[in-house]
Amino acid sequence: MSFSSLKRSAQRGRGFATAAAASLFAVTTLAGAAQAAEVKIGLVGGISGPIAALAPPMIKASQLAVEHVNAQGGILNGDTLVAVVGDSACSQQGGTDAATKAVNVEGVVALVGPYCSGATLAAANSVAIPAGVVLVSPSATSPELTKLDDKDLVFRTAPSDSYQGQALARKLLADGTQSAAVAYLNNDYGKGFAEAFRSEFEAKGGKIAGYAAHEDGKASYRSELAELAGQGADTLVLIDYGDGAGMTILRQALENGFFEKFVGGDGMKTDALIDALGADNLKEFTTSAPVGAESAGLDVFNKLYMEAGGDQTAVYATTSYDAAFLLALAIEKAGAADRSKISAALREVASAPGEVILPGEWEKAKKLIAEGKDINYQGAAGDHEFDANGDVPGVYAIFGVKDGTLAMMSAIE
Repeated sequence: MSFSSLKRSAQRGRGFATAAAASLFAVTTLAGAAQAAEVKIGLVGGISGPIAALAPPMIKASQLAVEHVNAQGGILNGDTLVAVVGDSACSQQGGTDAATKAVNVEGVVALVGPYCSGATLAAANSVAIPAGVVLVSPSATSPELTKLDDKDLVFRTAPSDSYQGQALARKLLADGTQSAAVAYLNNDYGKGFAEAFRSEFEAKGGKIAGYAAHEDGKASYRSELAELAGQGADTLVLIDYGDGAGMTILRQALENGFFEKFVGGDGMKTDALIDALGADNLKEFTTSAPVGAESAGLDVFNKLYMEAGGDQTAVYATTSYDAAFLLALAIEKAGAADRSKISAALREVASAPGEVILPGEWEKAKKLIAEGKDINYQGAAGDHEFDANGDVPGVYAIFGVKDGTLAMMSAIE
């Protein structure tokens, strides 16, 4: 199949994903409006924009956590937990607008998301922190979040790109790649990831043969690719989104034979690339992405998510479930839908000591909290022992094309 035919197919697929997410928004909002006693949390996803292909399974995972709460006694005094879905469009303005609507119009007591780093930074600074609302992002990975003066209101269940960039650099060197060119999207996500990769790669003896930022939305990146390729590396490290400029860059690099191997970060882990470019053209393409550490929590989540029709290999599904379930536990621990009490309660339910709570174990957790006992949530993505900055460590893996999808190939040590 030609690249043009594959592109049209991918566009139809992305249109379907966006429509499905929009339908989910409508159903969620109407369902919430029908309930009398409600506690609302916001799900500020990237339904449109460069990570549109990643958003539906993330929203589904958070919705599953909400379903588990409501099916096992509800929150607080039997109230209904309602997830209000909004779209950040993966942009700073979109993140601010969606968070403003969730906090000031819908009256949510806490936020899951936004998903993208720039949108999260904007929503945190403009909305969440001034309003005293806890924000837990399942996928905003920029190191800039660590630096926020956030009054202990901003958390994330996904690790910082400081960790992922360093881990990817070590993996490439261990596999024999001594020289690489780096192309990164000129935003908070791209800059943070690329810098972490470059620092570690060079510190461990690797050579960066070309390092360049690019803007989103251009029709052609051939001149930038030619300049990078002209510096001698056969491997391109591409830090971008596979449903945005990353797809265009990868397509044009393949068409023109600029590089032999391609390595992406977690933003490039999407099957939309396979739909658009073809599995046969991506034999030398791999990505890194966070994965849930092997644990009882991950096993339980995988079973529950598959039973609900979810794809357990979807990137950030585990962290999205954990973000929503942790917020529900924190509200229950606080004893009221009180924004001012959720931050301290979140740290309590996520940290040892305490009786272990696994994904889906809402009834057990609710009973223990009512008895005044400590709990320690050990989630789908691992233990969430938040540090002073609201960050968590991570576990990563390399994914490659296998049987028409991006499948885990090896762990990153």
